[in-house]
Amino acid sequence: MLFGLYGLVILPRSPEFMNNLPEIGQQIYSFGMSSGGVAYIFLGALALMIHGVQVLGIRKMLLFFVPACVISLGSELLGTSTGFPFGAYAYTELLGFKIADLVPISIPFSWFYMGLTSYLLARAAFKGIPGLMGSIGSVLLGSGLLTAWDLILDPAMTLAFGPMFWEWKEGGPFFGMPAQNFAGWFATGLIFMAVARLLWQEDPPVTRDDLTLPLVVYTANMAFSTAMCLGSLDYDLKIPVMMGLLLGQVPAMLLWWFAEAPEKPAILDPAAE
Repeated sequence: MLFGLYGLVILPRSPEFMNNLPEIGQQIYSFGMSSGGVAYIFLGALALMIHGVQVLGIRKMLLFFVPACVISLGSELLGTSTGFPFGAYAYTELLGFKIADLVPISIPFSWFYMGLTSYLLARAAFKGIPGLMGSIGSVLLGSGLLTAWDLILDPAMTLAFGPMFWEWKEGGPFFGMPAQNFAGWFATGLIFMAVARLLWQEDPPVTRDDLTLPLVVYTANMAFSTAMCLGSLDYDLKIPVMMGLLLGQVPAMLLWWFAEAPEKPAILDPAAE
């Protein structure tokens, strides 16, 4: 992520640096810019897989991973071929091999790891509400956090420095993006989170320690997209940044803060023995 920000935000302001790089430096730069996006997504997914196994167990982690990848892929294939539910768009070649020549294979992994991050954070708000109401609330809030990230992500990827990983084929009211894109994001997240929750049969308890990595991952992704938007030389993208931070980052931090603290192990008094 830092490599990408340097290449996209800082380097254009000092082009003489690139011109003075030796050949090996230019090759590293080219490799990073062409493959960094894919590595960033797969490393994020790997981090959440490991964390999911530790916090949820391998069964629950897989029962979230499979619906998230399958449903998001189906939604993306439908979107890139018909324009529903996100609007008409197409992926560039920067995210690697495309399934059916439409959707990069890395994209479902992105939905998975940010979806699990958002859902785990949302659970903190409903830990004291058992049954159906708590589960519905977690799914709705988790989908909302996921969509709030896209408020910054989409302008960063398609507008700040021109179409990076995907491009819109039609305009729209939100900085050139159709409003249905965000409805599509919310619905896609809602469906795979609800399916995972049904397969789980019960919500796992999560403590503040369990949510530290999800908060770091959510914040890092928000920060990356924010830096892209604010670093744009051609567009003023402060509004989507403020919306994303207000609707996503601030709630995520509050959810972590108010999450249940882990129980401290009892300290034995040597004098009592």
